[in-house]
Amino acid sequence: MCVFDFKQHEKVSFEHAVSVFQQTRAIDVRYLPFKLSAETVTLAAGCQVVCIFVNDVANADILTRLAALGVKCIALRCAGFNNVDLKAAHALGLEVVRVPAYSPYAVAEHATALILSLNRKIVHAYSRVKQGNFSLNNLVGFDLHGKTVGVLGTGKIGQCFIKIMLGFGCNVLCYDVYRSDEVATWANVRYVDSLDELYAKSKVISLHLPLLPTTKYIINAESMAKMQPGVMIINTSRGPLINTIDLIAALKSGQVGSAGLDVYEEESAYFFEDLSGTIMSDDKLARLMTFNNVIITSHQAFLTEEALQAIAQTTLLNVTQFLDGKKGSELTNNVA
Repeated sequence: MCVFDFKQHEKVSFEHAVSVFQQTRAIDVRYLPFKLSAETVTLAAGCQVVCIFVNDVANADILTRLAALGVKCIALRCAGFNNVDLKAAHALGLEVVRVPAYSPYAVAEHATALILSLNRKIVHAYSRVKQGNFSLNNLVGFDLHGKTVGVLGTGKIGQCFIKIMLGFGCNVLCYDVYRSDEVATWANVRYVDSLDELYAKSKVISLHLPLLPTTKYIINAESMAKMQPGVMIINTSRGPLINTIDLIAALKSGQVGSAGLDVYEEESAYFFEDLSGTIMSDDKLARLMTFNNVIITSHQAFLTEEALQAIAQTTLLNVTQFLDGKKGSELTNNVA
C-alpha cells in the first residue's frame, strides 16, 4: 500500500492501526510525504492499494496510470471524494473506498470555535493583551442566544452543529435537498423550502455541504446580496462552495461582516505545508488574509485525536475488505 500526502500529525494513529493490521496479515506500507500527482504517480508501482487524502489528484489520466502500474484500489482517508474521477475509476475496474464519518463532532466544534472567535474578537483581544494593550475598543460582539443561525446541509456534521447552536439558545433554519425526519422534529429548528428565506433571516450561516456540481459556488455575489448586512459566513466543508472573488467584494462592501474559513477553493497548493519562508503568490488568498474580520485555518476542523484514530481504523478496515476479495457494494464504504 502506498500512502500519499502522509503528514506528521497522522503518524501515531495511522502507524498504530497498521501495526494492529499486521498482527493478522502481512502488508508493506510505503509512506510518502507529498501529494499524488502526475509527477509522483510512478511511485505507486508495485502497490495494490493507493491511499490518498483531500488534496491528492486522482483524475482520469492519473487513475489510468495507476491501473497500468497494477493498482486495484483507491482508499481515501477522508469523507469527500470530489478529487477522484469516479467514472474513470469504475471504467478502469478500480475500487474506491472512503471514510464516510470520523468525528462529526470535531468539525462541528471547530465551526463553533470560528464563530466565537470572530464574534468576540478573540484573536485581536489576545494579540492586544500580549502587547500590554488592555483597551476594549472595537471588541464588541453579540449574544448568540436568541439569534437565527442558517445551516446548509444536515448530514452528520450539520446535525452536530445544530445541536451545539441549540445549546446556545439559537433558532436554526436548515436547508438540505435530503431532509432528515429526525431533525425536522427538533424544537427551534425548521427546514426552509427556499434558500432565500434562510439567507434573509440568518445572522450566521454555516456550510456543511458536500462539493457537487449543484453546490459549487452556492455562496456567490447573488446569494450574499440576499443575506442580512453584516452576516457571518462559516465554511468547514469544501472551499469551492464559496466564490472567493465574490466573498472578497462582499467583505469590502460590508455586506458580509465576517468569515471563518477552514477551507479555500485553491487550498491544495498551500494547506498542510509550511510555506512561512515563501512569498504568497495566490492573490485571492493573500487578500483574504488582510481582512481583520476573517479567520482562516488550514483545513484542521477534523484534527482531533478521536478523528485521526477513526480515519486510520476505517481506512485499514476498507483495505482489509478489499484484500478479502470484496468488490463494489460488498465493500462497506464503497463510493459508487
